[in-house]
Parts: sequence; structure tokens; C-alpha cells
Amino acid sequence: MGLNLLEKTELWVNEITLDGTNLTDLANAVAHAMGMQDGEVLVVDVRPRHITFDILARDIPQENILGKETAILDAIRAVPGVTLYPETYLHSNGILGQICAGVENEEAMLQQVAKITDDLRRNVSHRAIIFPTGFELQQGLIEDTNTPYLKSLLEQEGYKVTVGEIMADDLADIVDKLEDALNRGFGLIITTGGVGAEDKDHSVEGICAIDREAATPYIVKYQKGTGRHVKDGVRIGVGTEGLSMMISLPGPHDEVELAAPVLLTGLREQWSKETLANRLADVLAEKWKRKNAHHHHDQG
Repeated sequence: MGLNLLEKTELWVNEITLDGTNLTDLANAVAHAMGMQDGEVLVVDVRPRHITFDILARDIPQENILGKETAILDAIRAVPGVTLYPETYLHSNGILGQICAGVENEEAMLQQVAKITDDLRRNVSHRAIIFPTGFELQQGLIEDTNTPYLKSLLEQEGYKVTVGEIMADDLADIVDKLEDALNRGFGLIITTGGVGAEDKDHSVEGICAIDREAATPYIVKYQKGTGRHVKDGVRIGVGTEGLSMMISLPGPHDEVELAAPVLLTGLREQWSKETLANRLADVLAEKWKRKNAHHHHDQG
């Protein structure tokens, strides 16, 4: 079973001294002891008799954590310039704390880890953050009606909802804010707006940058390059990373209202990202079909 570390990624070694030690070699020694690759552990703080490592991998197999204190200390001891002492010990919070656990009763320990993991999953799954997008909101040109609407609906479902900063019409900013929300342990991350076919629309691409297998069905298709359309259609996106789900919804409030019942049902029933994305796209596509049919009727 893989364990998601969420924000609890720091590992401290206390009562340790260094003399000309290569910190990259030191970090890689810890990584190898935990079954990880070079570069997946960093030294982030060095003080007299104290070092802090940061674990970059978000999910680690349980067997690579449980009772690994001796193996990690042995790996550290083998790095040139490192001195450990009888009182040297490791410390961490959350799941990583199981590194230091004894394994005399492995079954009881695995049950304890499972309980911690279940508690984390439950807590994370009901932490939500909503990001509005677009320069028109940043400049106060329009009112953000989507965020309070979704916040109210999710709170009625038992979610603890945070209102995120407005995302710029910029892919790098969107990815930065999504990654920050993931690192802060939000289980549900929703963006509104920025799913269109213009060059300023990057919400779906932001999710795809994190989850390359995100579900991104079309709501409506266009001839690429006609008018303002630099993309071949309007899509929504649903992606996952660890315990978290990222969802990009359209900006128009009537479309958010159409999508909301499907969204809530999907969350309650724990639909896969593909199922949720396709059912959201279906209900939104119906609106476009009606709109286009009405347009053609008016022209007939």
C-alpha cells in the first residue's frame, strides 16, 4: 500500500555532526535507504548537531517507511564526514513518524498505520479549495458569483472550503497555485473559468501539466484558428494526484449551476475522474446544442 505524506515530509536527524560532508551524497543515502531515487530527498537545514531532510516523493510504499530508522542511520553513518552518537535519533510527524516505530508487533503497527492513513484520507477528502480565474476578476470588472455558490453547496456536503487566490490567465501561475494546493493537502481543488478556446484559457492545460492522464472531454468543438479560437474546442478537465482531485469548470455562472448537481453526485459516489469528466461534459454540451439549435432556427 502506498502512503501519501501530504505536508508532513520533513525528517530530522538529531545529535549528528558533519565534517566536510557532501550534502547531496547525504540526501541520496537517505533516499536509497527508503527505496527512492537520487534527488528525491533534499537537505534543507543544517544546524549544530541537527539536520533536516525534505522528502520530495509524495507517495511512498509502506514497507519503505515502517521501522526503517536503523537502515537510514546506517546509510547516513556510511557517508564520509558524518559522525553519529549513541543518542542520535530520527524524528518526524505524521506518516513518516512510522520510520521510528519498532516492529516487534508488526500486525499491530500496520493497523496503526492504516488508521493514520484512513484519518488522513478522511480529513484530506473533505478539504476543498476554489480558484476563480481571469483578468476580469483580478481587475474587479465583474463579480465572482461562482465561488460563493460552490462554497455554499460544498459546505452543505460537509466540506471545509477555502477560497483561493484568483488565478491569472497564465499557465505557470495556474500550475503554481494547483501544486501549492496539492502540497497543502486539499483533497478537492476546483477552478472556474479559463476552459475556452482562446489563447488566454489555460485551466485545463494546468491540470494536464500535473496529471498527464487527466480526463479532458470536449463540451463543444470549433474549427481551429477561426475567429479568436486558437484551440479546437472548449473542454473541461478532471485530474488526480495522490489523494486529491482537480476539476476545471467553465466560467459562466449558468454553466456552473448546470454542472453542480453532477459534481456533487460524483463526489458523493466517488466516481472516477473519467466518469465525472464525461458526465460533466455531457450536461454542459446539452446547453451548447440547445444554443446552436436556437441560433440556426433564428437564421432559418
